[in-house]
Amino acid sequence: MKMVTAAEAAASVKSGDRVFLQGAAMTPNTLMNTICERYKELSDVEIISIHTEGEVKYALPPYNQSFKINSCFVGGNVRKAVNTNQGDYIPIFLSEIHYLFRRNILPLDVAIVQVSPPDSHGYCSLGVSVDIAIPAIETAKKVIAQVNPQVPRTHGDGIIHHSKIDLAVEVNEPIHAAPITEISDVEYEIGKHTASLIEDGATLQLGIGNIPNAVLHNLGGHKRLGVHTEMFSDGLLPLVENGIITGEEKVIKTGKIVTSFAAGTQRLYDFIDDNPLVHFKEAAYTNDTALIARNPKVTAINSAIEIDLTGQICADSIGMRHFSGVGGQMDFIRGAAISHGGKPIFAISSATPKGISKITPALKEGAGVTTTRAHVHYVVTEYGVVNLFGKNLYERAKALISISHPDHRESLDRAAYDRFNRG
Repeated sequence: MKMVTAAEAAASVKSGDRVFLQGAAMTPNTLMNTICERYKELSDVEIISIHTEGEVKYALPPYNQSFKINSCFVGGNVRKAVNTNQGDYIPIFLSEIHYLFRRNILPLDVAIVQVSPPDSHGYCSLGVSVDIAIPAIETAKKVIAQVNPQVPRTHGDGIIHHSKIDLAVEVNEPIHAAPITEISDVEYEIGKHTASLIEDGATLQLGIGNIPNAVLHNLGGHKRLGVHTEMFSDGLLPLVENGIITGEEKVIKTGKIVTSFAAGTQRLYDFIDDNPLVHFKEAAYTNDTALIARNPKVTAINSAIEIDLTGQICADSIGMRHFSGVGGQMDFIRGAAISHGGKPIFAISSATPKGISKITPALKEGAGVTTTRAHVHYVVTEYGVVNLFGKNLYERAKALISISHPDHRESLDRAAYDRFNRG
């Protein structure tokens, strides 16, 4: 690979290029923001990515006049732009994003990534965000990398030889960290109810945030748990350290924590660095429903923005406003449902911080159905657990009302009566 300055690397991006940007904790902001400084000489540069972190100038004025965003997952730093004519959202399963590149549906001109320095054999690590970076690197006409000694070296598939990198820029800065925040009483109750569904020997999938951490906090008495997930964060560490997560009953990579990316504190990154216990695979592998389902008792814990009385889940938009993405929700919900002893779970608070019920008579106008009612089994709120599988529409409505916020149960009961003509 040719070592150059950030300005020299930025000069290789041309007007009209489609540029892939590695995401999550590994977002190469220094390099990307240097490219953005050329906004006066560039036009119609398309940025494609999943969730990114940090300030991304291409979403902000005056730089945004030269860039357009095509996002496969909408994070907070691009949310405003994606909901304007400066960007758009591609609804797609995380397990299938690689097809966009490998099948030349969205051919890439440039892939911008962040890697560790090469080892004695010339291999660099993609760190803690392997997910869709591998197919991007494989198919892009040009690969540009931030080479950063603070990138953890990870085991698994996220290793690329320096010869695959065309231009490299040296940086020395921390990768993005996600702080641990205090678990609220509501989140703790949700975690406790969810943990009651998890059996010894289960294979876990969960994400980042207070509800997943609350679930993990309540698993201290469990045994022989495994992890096969698209992402994980700090909440897993105490369970690994205390011998609760062993992975000994998993079928796919027995004994290993399998993931495609991770986000958390520096303690998490230190744990991951050169740790053969953790295998980073691309999302086409971690989110392959057939592989997921081969593990025993797959327990997939996901979230929702709202759920209607029939069980339809919206998790990527608030009405017509794009908020996040499809991600791997359906990949794991289906994988858990067909796993022997598996449990697909939606764990949500009953109401928003503003007091709006998340269990609703109908989804908001324009809201997308992220997970169909036919796929939904367990729903958990701070008020309890219901299982919708095998229930008819009326039975589902009554079950969901029973775990809704008490302030909204009367209005939900009226809505159910109006719809089904029975109380």
